[in-house]
Parts: sequence; C-alpha cells; structure tokens
Amino acid sequence: MEVFAQSRAPVASPDRALARVTVGLQTELEEVEKRIAQQATAFDPAIEGYVTYAIGSRGKRLRPLMALLSGGATGGVTSLHLDLAVIVELIHIATLVHDDIIDEAERRRAQPTVNARWGNSLSVLLGDCLFAQALNLSTNFDNAEISRTIARAARQVCSGEIIQTQRRFDLHLGIEDYLRIIEMKTGSLFAAAAELGAVLNGADPETVRGLKDFGRKIGSAYQIYDDCLDIAGNETDIGKTLGTDLRKGKMTLPVLTLLSSAPSAEREKYCELILEEKSSAIAKLLKMEASNGALKASVDAGEDLVREAQRELEVLPASQSIDSLFQFGDALRELLDQFRA
Repeated sequence: MEVFAQSRAPVASPDRALARVTVGLQTELEEVEKRIAQQATAFDPAIEGYVTYAIGSRGKRLRPLMALLSGGATGGVTSLHLDLAVIVELIHIATLVHDDIIDEAERRRAQPTVNARWGNSLSVLLGDCLFAQALNLSTNFDNAEISRTIARAARQVCSGEIIQTQRRFDLHLGIEDYLRIIEMKTGSLFAAAAELGAVLNGADPETVRGLKDFGRKIGSAYQIYDDCLDIAGNETDIGKTLGTDLRKGKMTLPVLTLLSSAPSAEREKYCELILEEKSSAIAKLLKMEASNGALKASVDAGEDLVREAQRELEVLPASQSIDSLFQFGDALRELLDQFRA
C-alpha cells in the first residue's frame, strides 16, 4: 500500500461556532461552572485533588448547555436546571476519564489525562467516584422519575461503550449497528439533558418528546463529528490525543463507509491494514479526496441527523431558546463541514 500524502484539515473552533448559542446564558453557565468546581469538596480530602484535576479543565459543556436551553424553551431556567447541568456534566467527565484509559490517551483539553498522570488503577476508581457523585446528586430532585431517567442514561452510556469495545476490529459491523452504539454512548445523555430540562418545567408530553428526540439526534451527530475529528483533526489545535479510534480498532462511520463502498479487492487491503493496526495508512487514505468520499459521506450523515433534530423543534412555540437550539444544530453543521475540504 502506497504512503499517501497527509493533508491538514482546516480548523473550525467549537468555542467560536457555539458562541452565538450561549448568548444570554453566560450568567447561568458561569454558575454551572462554579457548582461543578464545588463538587470536589464533597469528596474525602485525600482524593479531592484528583477530582479537582479531572473536573477543572473547562470543556465545551455541551450537555449542560442542552439542559439550560431546554429549560429556557419551556418556561425558564431555574436552580434545578443548574443542578441538572452539573449532573450530566459529571457523568460526561466520568466517561472521559474511563475513555482515556481504554484509548491510552495522553492529552485532553491541552493537559495530561488523569491516566497519564496517575495511572489506570487510580483513574478507573476516580471515574467511578464521579459517576457515583452524579447519581447521588440526582436523588435530590423531588420527582424520583428524574433520578431514574438520569440513572438510565448513565447505564445507556456505559452499555454503548461496552458494545463498542466488544466490537473492536469487527469488520462485519454494520452502519446501523454503529448508529445504535453512538445513540447509546453519546445520544442518550444529550437526550436526557434536553428531556429533563423540559420535565423540570412541567412541559407537556409532546414538548418533552420533541426535545428528547432533538437531544438524541444532536448527540449522535456530535459523535459523528468527533469520529471525523479523530481522523482528520490536528492535535495541536484540538488539545487532545487523536487517532485513538483507528489505533484501538473502533469501527467509526468513516471507516465503515470506506469498507462498505470499496471494491472487493480494495476492501480486502483495507481490512488487512485495520487488522494489522496500520492506522496511519487508513487515516491518510480517508483524508484523500480520491478515497471514494467516505469522510464526506460521514459528514453528510451527521448533517442529515442535525436537520432531523431541528425538525423536532418546528412544532414548539418560538422563543429565544428555541432559536438557540436551532443555532446549536447550525454550529454543529459548521464543525462538520470543515471535513469536506
């Protein structure tokens, strides 16, 4: 297999793309940030420093944003929405800690990962602690169904991760199987944030359903973006270890699309590269315009999911928060679109 010339994808910053989405929510987002930081004090002083490190590097906070926008779209953001935002972010951070162990990642958010600093054993237990704290906080809601929904979402996230790990290097994984996995591991937590943001305001069932489906589809589309980023992004710009999906045999949409559309002889060569863990050759191939458009097709699939999500909002009453949810989708399409080059 020839060595393919590597191209550098143009960079669209998530922060810039999402800036217009967060207009009007800065005060609430800062309060969420403060409450997340305060979670470290809930732990024994002997481990408080580890928790502070794990939660201290400020991420995009997309799941908290989803919870706040859903609340704004259904009557307004309350202190309960801020609590919900903290809970879904703690669950997300816990999954990142565990993901970095599985992927042997060394960088996240421009700093060493927890496992890179303190090893896998401590990192596993720290992720467990963050999960436990999130579920503990969820019991403070008067409505027990809210805590049950959060627990179910956490279970779905973990189940999706298990299935993805189970299907590593599975060359027979279908695209429908992949979509089910990402709906579980990523879409489910976005869905819970959007759903419960509406439930906390006593929204009607149809509104709750629409926002839940919006969150699920946006979350799945975001995972497709993240899978494309892992192949075509730049570590210096992104601040985290990339290429881990290919190295670990995770069958993401660009790879599955490449395999499903390749002629038989080429597919056999690609399968050999995957099984031999020659991830750089596959990555270079996917970034070539002549590689049957697998990366572009993945972008198209992600953007289709965004449009489907935005259609879920069309039946809801117009408001600034609904506009921001639409813009959330537009920002995600902008992030996806950079991989067309």
